[in-house]
Amino acid sequence: MRFDILTLFPAMFESFLRESLIGKALEKGAFEARVTDIRDHTTDRHRTADDRPFGGGAGMVLKPEPIVAAVESVLAETQDRSRARVILLAPSGWPLTQAKVEELAALEQLVLICGRYEGVDQRVSELVVDEELSIGDYVLQGGEVGAMVIIEAVARLLPGVLGKQESVEEETFQDGLLEYPHYTRPREFRGLEVPEMLLCGDHAAIAKWRLTESLRRTLRRRPDLLNRNDLPDATKAMLAELDKEENQG
Repeated sequence: MRFDILTLFPAMFESFLRESLIGKALEKGAFEARVTDIRDHTTDRHRTADDRPFGGGAGMVLKPEPIVAAVESVLAETQDRSRARVILLAPSGWPLTQAKVEELAALEQLVLICGRYEGVDQRVSELVVDEELSIGDYVLQGGEVGAMVIIEAVARLLPGVLGKQESVEEETFQDGLLEYPHYTRPREFRGLEVPEMLLCGDHAAIAKWRLTESLRRTLRRRPDLLNRNDLPDATKAMLAELDKEENQG
């Protein structure tokens, strides 16, 4: 996997790509990441990358020429275009989900365009963008944070990035549910104790407790995730009991 990041502020990625598991994975070659300054593909002496919007209005819009040139430049050495995806980070994009992250992780190259200011000239999307993605229903100053989110979410699914594969397999959203609560030492902290079930040594009982708590947390925080028909019958029965408890409580 190779990430190509197109941005007006390349310095924002220096620390991100150097620290923690991302930095370690890059060092050992689990994936590649290249940052391109969009201004390097401007053609005037002022390195102009934005201009006033046609039709009037506040703010500035990123010009199409440097972005399209930057995308074409990073794709020039791409051997299989079908294994690459050009993504524009924009508040109006499709929502990023774990399913989408898994889809992206199966590719070989992601080109991430970081929008800025009032937006990006629409012709960029029409000419070189495969899809627009948003990390949430809110507006940021630019797409750099969104690009970091995609890199982090996708990279951790790649072989050699996380230490244990089960760390990926048991995470939030992997089975369509929020993850259960976690505990570690000490057993008691400021009057709060670790649930006895986690200390019993019965792995089947612990698994059932974790599923119950996962369902409980999902029911309380994200009930929309439960509106599907692929839940096992036993899980549906547990969910019905929890729903009954919540309504009585």
